[in-house]
Amino acid sequence: MRGFFAICIGIVLVFSSCSGDSGSSNSTPDSKVAEAKGGKVYGGTLNISQSENLHTLFPPSILDVYTHTVASHVFESLVKFDAKTLVIKSAIAESWKISEDGLIYTFKIKRGIKFHDDEAFGGEGRELTANDIQFSFELACTKHEQNVMFVSTLQDRLLGANEYYAGAQEGGIEGVSVVDDYTIQLTLVNAFSPFLSVLTSPALSIVPAEAYKKYGTEMTVGTGPFMIPIGQKINDASKIVLIRNPNYHQFDSLGNQLPFLDSLQIIIIDSKKAELEEFEKGNLHIVDGLPAESIRKIVEQQIANFQNKPPKFLLDRGPTMGTEYYEFNTQHEALSDKRVRQALNYAIDRNKIIDKVLKGEAYGPGENGICPPIFSGYDISSIGGYTYDLNKAKELMAEAGYPNGMNFPTLKLELNSGGHKNTSVAFEIQKQLMDNLNVNIDLEVVPFAQKIKDEQYGRSDIFRSAWLADYPNPQNFLFLFYGKYVPEDLSEPSYPNVTRYKNAEYDKLYEQALVAQSKEESYALLAQAEAIMMEDAPIMVLWYNEKYKLIQSNVRNFYTNPMNHRDFSIVYFKELSEGTAITAQGQ
Repeated sequence: MRGFFAICIGIVLVFSSCSGDSGSSNSTPDSKVAEAKGGKVYGGTLNISQSENLHTLFPPSILDVYTHTVASHVFESLVKFDAKTLVIKSAIAESWKISEDGLIYTFKIKRGIKFHDDEAFGGEGRELTANDIQFSFELACTKHEQNVMFVSTLQDRLLGANEYYAGAQEGGIEGVSVVDDYTIQLTLVNAFSPFLSVLTSPALSIVPAEAYKKYGTEMTVGTGPFMIPIGQKINDASKIVLIRNPNYHQFDSLGNQLPFLDSLQIIIIDSKKAELEEFEKGNLHIVDGLPAESIRKIVEQQIANFQNKPPKFLLDRGPTMGTEYYEFNTQHEALSDKRVRQALNYAIDRNKIIDKVLKGEAYGPGENGICPPIFSGYDISSIGGYTYDLNKAKELMAEAGYPNGMNFPTLKLELNSGGHKNTSVAFEIQKQLMDNLNVNIDLEVVPFAQKIKDEQYGRSDIFRSAWLADYPNPQNFLFLFYGKYVPEDLSEPSYPNVTRYKNAEYDKLYEQALVAQSKEESYALLAQAEAIMMEDAPIMVLWYNEKYKLIQSNVRNFYTNPMNHRDFSIVYFKELSEGTAITAQGQ
């Protein structure tokens, strides 16, 4: 895990072994604080921001990182990732055993976990049991217009899940067995080593049947550290407020009940400039994904705020398990030709995009596959990708029947603004394709929720997209191109394979990788599959992500990781004593 940086004159970034566990004079207004064990503090509201509104918190519908952040603090799954190490740890399940053949997972459920107080139970939350887990897995395996996560979580994995989804199995899911009130058993079709990681998905959150019966897909009742206030709408809001769950079951290592914060406030700001201004005023405590140019400016102008003891601001920088790319609609008449898709890939100068538009905010150009260069043991250098080669691009276009772009149709690119970064990149790509291939691209900027829906139905020719790993395995990227479940009928939605890409050899290698007996064998098969997919070019990989974060230095226990997985249940506010520099995490 990357640590926070101290910053010196000349914009030199110096690594330290620390994270956001330090303080400053910045405080949270109107916060009622109380001491906890170990010098930790209760109270306060943490303000963060994001550029997109939420569409839904219905667990099987959660696709994007914006909703994931909120949902993971309202709901809980059987297990979760540790934000500091990305190691799987207990959540609702206090322990588990896996059979020697890797097929049977037996979970012991923690006693005394209560759902949020809600009218669905008459006002007071009731205790969670194994029956709630059975209900939640059945909900995740129920065919429903808003259940888009079945294919990426339990399909082909949990025994009987496919049959239950198809309505061909009565009496529950064969692979889900309630042993007693606090024990549940899950049986897989085939051994799948990342299965515990899959179980961290918000789509597999444990929810009560009473809340689903009362609220349907508007349900927001979970067991998480924070709650949605009664009457708050989570969509089309300028901010989302989560309040402390006073009955939360988790405690830290010192015996402090979590969470420490009174509330968590997510403010919708569709401008990185505005985000930075609010951060400088102290109205935001964490800003994520700032352009490198903005970082340089704030450091140059406010160097003392980074160098003082204690500092006022902390800066974190590191690669993520994320990739930015464009998706081609392979059913489009012109884009159905592999040579056209390859030509568009060769015609893009990715380094120019990084230098001119992103101002250096990227881990590197996307010149290999879709998997970022961050998975240990997975060598992306073996996967042929695309570098800028204008002669090759023109040659391929001519072979496809479009010399110098003659008779080539105008393509529509649909994107969400993403704080204006996405549109800036799109303008540059639009210019490059016109200058280099005489290909015209029309841009359409839509709300993020609409873009996700339009992708599934192929309502544009090209879509701007990005993928941030749900769990640390390249398989989580490559499942996006598995063709087995792509519908033949173009009027039916396709997810997660929104490009509707199909290649029998790719599917075969991907399937073999899922049942491989070792990580090395699985990775080798996945790399072969990825090489085939990149040759077919259903996407245009642009760059591998790197993120800058600014943190007010009175924010303690905020850990960063390549998956951008956040755990605000352990965060608290505390000032650092005068003369103190950055301290180690957790101190």
